[in-house]
Amino acid sequence: MWLLFAILSSIFAALTSILAKIGIDGVNSNLATAIRTAVVLVMSWGMVFLTNAQKGIGQISQRSWIFLILSGLATGASWLCYYKALQMGQASKVVPIDKLSVVITLLLAFIFLHEQFTLKSIIGCILIGAGSLLMVL
Repeated sequence: MWLLFAILSSIFAALTSILAKIGIDGVNSNLATAIRTAVVLVMSWGMVFLTNAQKGIGQISQRSWIFLILSGLATGASWLCYYKALQMGQASKVVPIDKLSVVITLLLAFIFLHEQFTLKSIIGCILIGAGSLLMVL
């Protein structure tokens, strides 16, 4: 089931890039990011209440709160930079560079989460990195 959600995520991420590039025309990138964030906020809380997940708020540990807040700050910084890059550059050039996050994530997962690095994942990182860079040259 995780694979289905991962595929849907990639489809929606692709749509995000195209829709954002069209929508950001003539709009300050920070304002555009704020509008996008407000929509995501409403949608996320809607899902929380729709699935009755709000009951779990009190059970979140302090450690989880800290890391969720840090993750939110990283997401915000990523979106602000992404929208500025989309506003300034072509989507076909910005998106491959943005997808280098896959390589960086694998490296950080190895360093901080002690996830296994296999020959397959090393080759995948090299191919993703090379492909991303090749697309922008």
